[in-house]
Amino acid sequence: MTQNRAAAQTIPEPDIPGDPLETVGLTLWNRNFRLFFLARTVARFGDGMVPVALAAGLLDAGYGASSVSFALGAWMACFAGFVIMGGVLADRFTPRRMMVLADVVRVVGTVVLACAFVLGPPSLWLMYALSALSGLGAAIFQPGVASMLPLMAPDVQRGNAVLRVAESLTTMAGPAVAGGLVGFGGPGLIFGVNAATFAVSAVCLFLIRMPSVAPVVGESMLAELLGGWREFRARSWLWGVIAVWSVYGITVLGPITPLEAVVVTERHGSAMFGLMMAVTGAGNAAGGLLAMRVRPRRPLFAGTFALFAVVANVLVLAYDVPVPVLAAGFFLGGVALAFWLVMWSTTVQTQVPAEALNRLHAYDVAGSLIMLAVGRALAGPVAEAVGVREVLVAGAVINVGVCGVLLAVPAIRCLRRAE
Repeated sequence: MTQNRAAAQTIPEPDIPGDPLETVGLTLWNRNFRLFFLARTVARFGDGMVPVALAAGLLDAGYGASSVSFALGAWMACFAGFVIMGGVLADRFTPRRMMVLADVVRVVGTVVLACAFVLGPPSLWLMYALSALSGLGAAIFQPGVASMLPLMAPDVQRGNAVLRVAESLTTMAGPAVAGGLVGFGGPGLIFGVNAATFAVSAVCLFLIRMPSVAPVVGESMLAELLGGWREFRARSWLWGVIAVWSVYGITVLGPITPLEAVVVTERHGSAMFGLMMAVTGAGNAAGGLLAMRVRPRRPLFAGTFALFAVVANVLVLAYDVPVPVLAAGFFLGGVALAFWLVMWSTTVQTQVPAEALNRLHAYDVAGSLIMLAVGRALAGPVAEAVGVREVLVAGAVINVGVCGVLLAVPAIRCLRRAE
C-alpha cells in the first residue's frame, strides 16, 4: 500500500484552493483503480442478470418455481460455506491471484450453462451443480475485494463510495437488460453475456500492477483459519457490529426483501414493484454520493444514525400509504443502507491489518449472508402465522433497538476514522 501511495503522489496536481480532500480525490482514478472499477462494475452487471436467466430458463423448461429457489440456494450454500476458506486462500496466495482464478472458474461454468440452454432444456442436476460452482467461485473471489481497494485507492472512503454508486446503477440495469435479452435470445444468450462479464473482470484484474508478493508458507491452512478467528475476537467493535447485524439481518433486512415483493405487488401490481426497486437503487446511488462528501470523524457512529431511516422503508410497507409516500420510504431506505455500507467497509479496510483483512472480511460476509438467508426463509411462514403488518412493525421497532445498541457500545460509538 505504501508503494502505491508513493506512486500516486508523483502525479502532478494543480495548486488549487479549497478542501484538501478534493486534491486527494484527483488521484483516485489511477490505472489500477480504473481497472478494478471496470472489473467490479462489469461483473456486478452480469450478476444482476442471473436471477432473470434462471427464472426464465427453468420455468420455460417446466421445472416449476421451486427449482429456481433450489438453484439460487445451491449458489448461496456454496458461497456461505466456502467464503471463510476463500479468505484464508487470499491471504496465502494473494487476493488478486485468487480473484482471477475465481473469474476463470466462473467463465467456464457459465459457458457450459449457456451451451446447455442453447442445446435444449438442461437437466436439473446440471443446473444445481453449475450454480453451486458459481457460488464457489464467488466465495474465492469476494474476500479479496476488501483488501484490494486500499492498495489502489489513496482515498479508501471515496473509492468505496464510487463502487457503491456504480453497483447501485448496475443492479438496476442488469435485470432490465436480461429481461430484454430473454425475449430476443433466451436464457442461453443471457448466460453467454454473463460469461463475457466474468472474462472482462478476469482480464482487468490480471492487468492490475501489484507489488510482487511471495505466497505465504510455514503455517497450515487450519492454523491460518484459527489465526483469523483470534484476530476477529480481538476487535470488539468488529465482532460487536457483526453480532448485532446478525440479529438485524434475521429480523429486518432479511424479511423486508420477500415481504416488499408480496406487499407492493398485491397492492399496486408487479410493474409498481419494479419501479420501487428502481427507486431503491436510486437511493443507494444517492447514499454513495453522500458518502463521497461526508467524512465523519466517527464513521460507525454516523452510519448508525443513517440506519434509523430504514424505519421509513419498513413502515410504508406495514401501512397502505399513497404511492409518493411509498417511494419516499424506499428511497430513504436505499440512502441509509448505502451510506452505512460505505462507512462500515471503509472502517474495516482501514482499521484491520492488511495481513488479516481477507480472513476477517470473509467472517463478516459469511455471517451477514447466512443471517440474511435465514431471515428471508423465515419471513413467509412467520408472516402467515402472525400477519405481515405485525412482522413489519416489529421489524421497525427492532431497527430502532439495533441502532440504540450500536450507539450504546463505546467500542463502536467512539471508534475514530483512520486517516
